[in-house]
Amino acid sequence: MSTWQPDRLLEGFEALEQYFPDDYDGEVLATLVRLPAQVAPRGAVLYVHGFVDYFFQRHMAERFAAEGYAFYALDCRKHGRSLRAHQHPCFCKDIREYFAEIDWALEVIGAPVLLAGHSTGGLVGSLYGHEGARRRQLRALWLTSPFFEFNAPPERRWQLAVATWLGAVVPFASDKRGIRPAYIESLHRDWHGEWDFDLRLKPHKSFPLFFGWVRAIRKAQARLQAGLSIDRPVLLMHSDETDVNLDWRHMTRWGPGLGPRVTLAGFPGGFHDLVLSRREIRDALFRRLFEWDMTNVDSRTQSKTTSRIAGGA
Repeated sequence: MSTWQPDRLLEGFEALEQYFPDDYDGEVLATLVRLPAQVAPRGAVLYVHGFVDYFFQRHMAERFAAEGYAFYALDCRKHGRSLRAHQHPCFCKDIREYFAEIDWALEVIGAPVLLAGHSTGGLVGSLYGHEGARRRQLRALWLTSPFFEFNAPPERRWQLAVATWLGAVVPFASDKRGIRPAYIESLHRDWHGEWDFDLRLKPHKSFPLFFGWVRAIRKAQARLQAGLSIDRPVLLMHSDETDVNLDWRHMTRWGPGLGPRVTLAGFPGGFHDLVLSRREIRDALFRRLFEWDMTNVDSRTQSKTTSRIAGGA
């Protein structure tokens, strides 16, 4: 049985590995990372990253800890700390594959959890909140820039349709472009950003975008767009046109269909990963998050709340 060990990427954090049954790539594992806490009066949070991503946001964990939360983050299978040389990076044939590691993480935590999901993690978390085996352990969901629809103009929709079809026939065929290098350059301190992350795990020129993954995501998005029934409070945060990866209008279109207790909050000028935005924006979003968690999570009202907060104020 694995035991908690010092994390190899973030000093002061600990990591726990778990192996799962082999899949089409062979051996599979996931990694749970935590910031050890003596006390956590406000409960636990579990963070799930996005596509071509992993957990490196030390400041987010420390902010949660300062507010009284026990912080945990998953590096899902084939991402970050969990990626192995024999695997297709960041690949899945069905996003339900990630449910197994969320189940495991929740079992390890063993307490009610605020499930946090960024981008693809927001899509995964939403569907888990709707149908996951341990969804009753979730007390709320916090979604940042969730990936509810591909950001493709009408004239390129046919390419998505072709990629989706090919994903069923040749799932490991790919578009080599992946995520735009300009986005990584806007974040990493080697270019124009303020953040330091491992460019082997979140590469400058990305990993390939496999057509089987495109198919899996579009199938998951179709399920979400048909409407979900998450019976926990949901806080969905988004940016504006400064999100160079996704269209915030898709988030506000599909977000209210997640369940009866959804709050939308906009933070103009934020990056796609909102917690990596300028200090004033990320301070505003954390302030909004903790206020919401304090006032709304324990509310007995079942009414839907929709609000646009200019600048996160």
